[in-house]
Amino acid sequence: MYWPNGVPRVYAVNGPNIPTTPSSDLKESQGETSDDEQRREEAPEGLEKDKPHPWADEPINGLCVSRGGHLFATMTESSMTVWQTKPAVVVAAVTRSSASLKTYGPNVSLLLHPDSTILVVQTSKEYLLTYTIASDPNTRVYQQHFDHSNPHRRQQLARHFGNEEFNGIKDVSIRFRMAIMVESGIGKALALDKELLVSTLKPAAIQCIRWAPDESGSQTTSELLSRTLNVSKKITVIEMVYDRAMSLLIWITSDGRAFTVQRKNNNTAESEDASKLFAGHCFHTPTDDGHMAVKAAVNARFSLLAVSCANGEVLVYTAKDYVGNVMLSHRLQPPASLAATGDLTFMSYSPDGYCFFAGYEHGWANWSVFGKVGGSSFAADRTMAKANGEDWLTGVTMGCWIGGGSDIILSSPKDRRLWVLETARSALTGCYSAANLSRALLQTGTEIILYRGHDLPDLMTISGKDSLWHHAQYPPAYLHAQWPIRASVVSQDGRYVCIAGRRGLAHYSVSSGRWKTFEDPKAENSFAVRGGMCWYGHILIAAVESNGSYELRLYSRELPLNNNNILHTEPLPSPVVFVGPSGEDSLLVYTYDNILYHYVINSTYGGVVLVPVGQIAFYGIVRAPTRVRSISWILPEEQMRNGDPSQDVKVASVLLLVDGNLVLLQPSLSSTGDLKYDMRIVAQDVEYYVLMRDQLSFNFSPPAEDQIPTSPSADIVLKAAQSNLSLRDSLWMFSGRDLVAWSDVQEILQRDDVPKPLPVPVDFYPLSVLLNKGIVLGVESELIQRRDVTFAFLKFAIRTSLFLPYFLRYSLASVDMPSALSLSHYYSHLSYFPHAMEILLHHVLDDTVDGQSRGESQSDTTKTSQPLLPSVISFLQASLPTGVYLDIVVQCTRKNEIRSWRTLFAHLPPPKDLFEQALKLKSLKTAAGYLLVLQALDEEEEESEARTEDYAVRLLGLASQKNDWDLCAELARFLIALDRSGEILRRTIDRVGLRRAATQRSSSGDANARNMKGLGLNLPVPSVPSPLSPRRMSHRNRKGSDISSVTSVGTSSNLSHITSRTDDEGDAAAMVSDGGSSGIDDLSLA
Repeated sequence: MYWPNGVPRVYAVNGPNIPTTPSSDLKESQGETSDDEQRREEAPEGLEKDKPHPWADEPINGLCVSRGGHLFATMTESSMTVWQTKPAVVVAAVTRSSASLKTYGPNVSLLLHPDSTILVVQTSKEYLLTYTIASDPNTRVYQQHFDHSNPHRRQQLARHFGNEEFNGIKDVSIRFRMAIMVESGIGKALALDKELLVSTLKPAAIQCIRWAPDESGSQTTSELLSRTLNVSKKITVIEMVYDRAMSLLIWITSDGRAFTVQRKNNNTAESEDASKLFAGHCFHTPTDDGHMAVKAAVNARFSLLAVSCANGEVLVYTAKDYVGNVMLSHRLQPPASLAATGDLTFMSYSPDGYCFFAGYEHGWANWSVFGKVGGSSFAADRTMAKANGEDWLTGVTMGCWIGGGSDIILSSPKDRRLWVLETARSALTGCYSAANLSRALLQTGTEIILYRGHDLPDLMTISGKDSLWHHAQYPPAYLHAQWPIRASVVSQDGRYVCIAGRRGLAHYSVSSGRWKTFEDPKAENSFAVRGGMCWYGHILIAAVESNGSYELRLYSRELPLNNNNILHTEPLPSPVVFVGPSGEDSLLVYTYDNILYHYVINSTYGGVVLVPVGQIAFYGIVRAPTRVRSISWILPEEQMRNGDPSQDVKVASVLLLVDGNLVLLQPSLSSTGDLKYDMRIVAQDVEYYVLMRDQLSFNFSPPAEDQIPTSPSADIVLKAAQSNLSLRDSLWMFSGRDLVAWSDVQEILQRDDVPKPLPVPVDFYPLSVLLNKGIVLGVESELIQRRDVTFAFLKFAIRTSLFLPYFLRYSLASVDMPSALSLSHYYSHLSYFPHAMEILLHHVLDDTVDGQSRGESQSDTTKTSQPLLPSVISFLQASLPTGVYLDIVVQCTRKNEIRSWRTLFAHLPPPKDLFEQALKLKSLKTAAGYLLVLQALDEEEEESEARTEDYAVRLLGLASQKNDWDLCAELARFLIALDRSGEILRRTIDRVGLRRAATQRSSSGDANARNMKGLGLNLPVPSVPSPLSPRRMSHRNRKGSDISSVTSVGTSSNLSHITSRTDDEGDAAAMVSDGGSSGIDDLSLA
């Protein structure tokens, strides 16, 4: 759900040198006191001989960010620098003196207290140097300056960029605190809220150094690692990671094992292990040297633990509890070979947990939470990147997230620059909403990006053009005051978008391009959005926290934003976890107290109010309400249409997305008559799900009124009970690897076990399912390097794939022809519907041929299931007009090897019959395709050449009558390929009478005569074989097919928009290239 975007911003410390005074850290360690070293004042004259160290030119070798994300720090061998994230500027810096470097050694590692008040530096001589970071709210490091000569301009800038406390950057100072010597050696250090955690080497132990002494005056406690983890005394901790949300430590030991560790509360422990400081459980044990753990990362949002191994593999585990129940979830697909990537240098989950980013010696890559590959730099031209000095493409050593995931800071080896890479992420990460899924809304640190292809013609929707994205920059004043933007949501009709930052909100009209923000900054800062937002028409429903209370607020897009224009306020007893619409006028609200509230949105002429009609308590069912990401419910059809809304809670089946588990709760009555819920896990590792019932506003627009069934047979079937199949009750799910679907959610409700879903293969990240278009919409990251510019940039390209062939195949494999016919009728109005049918035939034919090549006999196939290919052919005949059906068959042959033709035509009438049908329908280009099949399948028979000549004569005659000279030229090249002497071509031209007709037209001055030159005796042998050439056909027998795209080529009236073009294709026919695999699912327009 994250895609690197744009051109990275580059920052470096290029300010004036900081003067060096006698090292106060050295004096402090000797018992002296000095508070003046880090003050911004000139060095005394007596110290001028101590020459300043050129720290600004040193490469960065340390990077860390505060928990709040408003500050981050960098480190070189001799200096530390504190930066503000927005805007990215240096606010304070420290350079260590020569004496300090000599005494304590150069800087090795950098730590920052979570609240950014203490900076800790580990040195090469086993010292920990601590510094205090303090800010002065009354002074500014940088101040905005406006030109007083132009009052109007000054007022405009002040309105855009704020004033008072927002107009400038606060002063930050760094003062030395103390030096701590760790005589037993430092393996790894970690800065926590209350203490500094240090793993020592000799002996192997864990030391806890409190920031302030406890009641007894003690400041240090320690415990041997052998006692904590029950390991050998030689084993040390080489890596430590802490997650505050899970209150969990991950330790990696020198023998390659990984442990989950928790700090024990000894005040309540009464066992013999009460004196232990930590309790640990091993969850990763290497089987060989390649699987030794190296680094770790924690994803608290999804309870995932990632471990990188020495062989470059990344294993992701699921933490079920805190007592060692940690199971392997999945493996991340490496972006390239270990030789290409180099060793992994760092890895980190985004703050919302939806993205995993890894840096390598030679590049970087990112994945979705459950393993879908996103962007990567390993496809870059390294020579060009090095020539342009773009080190962020050729290797990174450190990285950290800022802006709530909107940006990631990267540092390259031996580089003093910082690269801040912007990301575009799905709005689903900040606000889980069915509308965000259906409308494909993305957000970056500076703008929202909305897909606008839903309401466009079919071929524009699948075009993949960048113009289908609608970009809208955030309001400058709101962004300046409330950065970062944490959540955004779009309305179901795609007309309105709302964003929410640290405080307040702002909304946008897509049609007018105008934002509305609060007129009064105090009103904007009086509340914060907590728990989500959604739209009901032009009414915005937001769950907010204001002055310690929680409520739902309703705002109108048509009214100015202020506290006087709140349409309705609904108080709540606890914070909101999820809010979302259901059906036409229902609202579901789930809160921290584990209660699902059901409201009806009552819209009257006087206003809009929320009417509570029921609630469900999930006590004992949902253990952690805060881990619920989304809730939907499924009502029986009768209750949804005619039932009392107050009774919905008694009959509704509830779908919950808890972490990565999709859970179904079905109501039933206990023996005492009380309502209870039976719980089932539908799927695991779920990144998102789509219940199509929640997207009725645009997914099920009725087809045109004048549309009629495509064939009499389909018309008969559509009158049956199963004719209502339209996927309106389908349930879709993306697991990070596969997009799967159930055609009807009732299948899950009515069965005790969960039926197997239908896989819909995609090779990109699916953003949305456009049900009324029959396609899956997604994006794919692209890295673009050009020789005419000195920088590379990243973009996300639109990708689409048809899902209809997979549903049709599933119905046909289930021997459910009526459902397949009904579904095909529903989508028959699409311009690319014939192409979908071609894909269906292509896939089934490929699988049939592959099964035969594996030695599966026809009898074995019959024993297990009915052959699918005959069913597909019968279905195509029943659901398509004859001309379209004939064209689909011939297009499929052109995209398959000859060995597949015999399998296909074993279930079809003889090719000559299909050729005759095409001629009767005057579909000459289709008939030309069957001419190639006739020649190929009859070449082993006697007199096959004579029959081919007869067919060519008839076809050439009809083509000449229609003045289709392009087809005539193709036929001529085909005949020359049959007989390089040209004799067959001469006879054919004579039999058709083209030479005689040409002579007559030439004598009468007919302009068309000039177009017929080259069809006679002097026609040269083409250097490139014709698409109708037997040489081309035999070449095809040796290599596979490659169907790369769908283009607009006029082959027949029914396939005028979608046919396939290859390297040497003319306008008359589509041909296959020399090799490769099928890419038929990827729709794009040439």
